[in-house]
Amino acid sequence: MNIGMLFAAPLLGLFMSATAAGQQLATQPSALNRLSPAEKAAGWKLLFDGRTTDHWRGYQRKGFPEKGWVIEDGCLHVVAGAGGGDIITIDQYQNFELVLEWRVSDKANSGIMYRVTEQYDAPWKTGPEYQILDDVGYGLAPTESHSAGALYDLYPPAENKTALAAGQFNTTRIVIDDNRLQHWLNGVKIIECDLDGEEWKQRVAASKFSVYEAFGTQVKGHIGLQDHGNDVWFRNIRIRDLSAPMPDEVRLFNGRDLTGWTAFLLDDGRMEDVWSVREGILICKGRPAGYIRTEADYTNYVLRLEWRFNPVTKEAGNSGVLLRMIGQDKVWPRSVEAQLQSGSAGDFWNIDEFPMKAAPERTSGRNTKKTHFAERPIGEWNSYEIIVDGASITLKVNGETVNEASEVMEIAGKICLQSEGAEIHFRNIRLAPIK
Repeated sequence: MNIGMLFAAPLLGLFMSATAAGQQLATQPSALNRLSPAEKAAGWKLLFDGRTTDHWRGYQRKGFPEKGWVIEDGCLHVVAGAGGGDIITIDQYQNFELVLEWRVSDKANSGIMYRVTEQYDAPWKTGPEYQILDDVGYGLAPTESHSAGALYDLYPPAENKTALAAGQFNTTRIVIDDNRLQHWLNGVKIIECDLDGEEWKQRVAASKFSVYEAFGTQVKGHIGLQDHGNDVWFRNIRIRDLSAPMPDEVRLFNGRDLTGWTAFLLDDGRMEDVWSVREGILICKGRPAGYIRTEADYTNYVLRLEWRFNPVTKEAGNSGVLLRMIGQDKVWPRSVEAQLQSGSAGDFWNIDEFPMKAAPERTSGRNTKKTHFAERPIGEWNSYEIIVDGASITLKVNGETVNEASEVMEIAGKICLQSEGAEIHFRNIRLAPIK
């Protein structure tokens, strides 16, 4: 976009930008333009393999531009002044997670647009834009609404943003899930907003986009990469559709009953007195203490689920997800616990000396604290993504990596959900094996 069209956006909202310094994205690839087995299991796919442009076409064109875009050194390079024009993905996405790396030349400008449709002569007239820019070359402060990582012209980045200099690769992550948008830059969340909220509508109305009726209103659209006439390089472009099931996904909870689960409860408690199903939600009363566990054993997998505490009482509570549980049923069995206690979701608990290692600076006895708080207000739904892959376990709360363990004993075991004193709800419990 034209960098000369700066304006002072009103700071009407708070940016939920807390994260650990130096946090690494769990989606960071081990090799250029390749996916790991865990990424494939979680549903990631490459939008650029380093060799072809099969997933892209020119904006309002049937094919890929014949000039202006070249493949070199594993990168998709938009060539300065070559007139290639903007490109968009062939597929369209509604809820998604997009991760890529980009590098700019001195004083270069570009952008990533999302939920793009083709009813106007340019993709930015429908699709909000993640700004790509050489901030230093333009003399922009990191928190300007047109600086790198900004939601262009609408939301400036948070103050903890770190952008690398021209010539170095930056990592971008864009997440849209149920109209909740996040911009990340180099492992740090710099913007979060609601694409259907009143603040969003007010900001659009006060911007140059107000003249385009379709701007930001599409619930589904293309991903676009902008040709702004400067040299920009893209690589490791990968996406996953958050609305789609993971490949080979297994539904651990069918939404109707507790088929596939067995309970262990103190005081001779019965499963049906503690656990029930209502409107597709698994409800645990929290007493007596114990857990339900899968009847099947699992070794390496991506586990995704959602949880909340009682949305009426909004009472804080405690629970957890036990991983690779082995041995006899007891309170509590040998396993690695992914904590769900209010305020501590993302902590590890090592139960019964299960072999594993975690960050020593955050570990006290059996507990390893999360790197940062990522929960939503009590009573709202939260998401857990747990990647159990060989000797490593990664915990992601609401899409944010908050803990990692290494040298974990690789053994087949049960998955358990704890009953631990408070009413808690679960839904969408599914697993994809890592092959």
